[in-house]
Amino acid sequence: MPVTFAESDQAQNLQRQFQSALAQYDAGHFPEATRQLETLVQAAPESFDVHELLGMVYAAESEELEANRHLEKAVRLKPDSAAAHTNLATNLVHLGKIALAEAEFKRAVALDPQSYDTNHNLGEFYAAGGKINAAIPYLEKAERITPSAYDNGYDLALAYADANRLSDAKSLIADLLKEKDTAELHNLLGQVEEKADDFVGAENEYQTAAHMDPSESNLFDWGSELLVHRTLDPAVEVFQHATELYPKSPRLAIGLGMALYSRGNYDDAVKALLKATDLNPSDPRSYYFLSKAYDSSPGQADEVTQRFRRFAELQPHDARAPYYYAMSLWKGHRAEDASVDTPQIESLLKTSIALDGAFPDAHLQLGNLYSDQKKYAQAIPEYEKALNANGELADAHYRLGQALVHTGQRGRAQKELEVYQKLRTEHLAELDKQRAEIRQFVISEKKEANSSSSLSQ
Repeated sequence: MPVTFAESDQAQNLQRQFQSALAQYDAGHFPEATRQLETLVQAAPESFDVHELLGMVYAAESEELEANRHLEKAVRLKPDSAAAHTNLATNLVHLGKIALAEAEFKRAVALDPQSYDTNHNLGEFYAAGGKINAAIPYLEKAERITPSAYDNGYDLALAYADANRLSDAKSLIADLLKEKDTAELHNLLGQVEEKADDFVGAENEYQTAAHMDPSESNLFDWGSELLVHRTLDPAVEVFQHATELYPKSPRLAIGLGMALYSRGNYDDAVKALLKATDLNPSDPRSYYFLSKAYDSSPGQADEVTQRFRRFAELQPHDARAPYYYAMSLWKGHRAEDASVDTPQIESLLKTSIALDGAFPDAHLQLGNLYSDQKKYAQAIPEYEKALNANGELADAHYRLGQALVHTGQRGRAQKELEVYQKLRTEHLAELDKQRAEIRQFVISEKKEANSSSSLSQ
């Protein structure tokens, strides 16, 4: 970094101090660099180099407000510096000032339109913000300027994949693999093959990525691909191995639980999902899949109920929390069973409804609770509310029809039972529904992982 101090003994001393601070910065000794530069900025308050470096030091220490003050000053001192505008833009991103950051990145491109860095940085900025179509032209230009730049090539391939330009993505990834055979490229190619509905190709690429780099993310992607397409024995093996390597990963524990449940190992599925709830007690997804597994394996009642009670305590405003707790207390029993605390179950279901009046499952189960107590007149409105929230609930039509029979409304009952039969014929098979639920979990996890690895907005 050139310094513009005038040639004099004092200037030479300042230059030596600056070079010392720069050396401290390059060595990662940020507190010492800060101390030296704060002294230096008093002696040279109009030095672009000092303000620029001090801003970068503060940014390295995550002192973004202090960094902003000096980076803005540097831009004012040298407005034709593309690098200064880029550094300020990055700082503004970290401060959450996205519109201002965009203007600075664009200014850097305008000042140096043939620079790899300015084009790559603006493209990466747009990609991180989900503006894929805006990102691609800048990433493509950076690619033309420096075809050998791996990071830009990866970002462009990912942008092509996100934009469903799958042929372009595959072609670019193939070129990148010739230069640098990496696990992340195989993982990305797996994503592209998956979007192209080539399950075998996707699984092969995810497997290759996981063997090259058995990271938590790569193992999750491989296991998930097997699970979604119901290659269950290999899926269980992958997730079992992954949970041994990463015993603190909630999503791997959920993946193992879902794989075991899908294969019919319900007791083991419950155990895996119990662990998932312990690893991330506030995540509602693990409780949802635990409730599904518990339907088929009620043997671990005390442990399951304890987890659902904890969820209800941790998430008092989530309608699912008291609902799951209620169902865990009720599971495997009916109202006539003296061991069931029917008033508590009713109270919990009503709490769930109070939190979300359009939660159909809570209305359906409250109706079932009343029906089991032969309180059909109270059950009917609950079934009707469930159907108002979701008219495709086949069980609600069936139970409403049964309740109407008991209250002598046979005409209405017949209509409800006919709707039930029609829905049972047309509705997704249980297997398809289960696959859809698993796919949704996988998609949400991948989006969350991609978001956390992107440039912070």
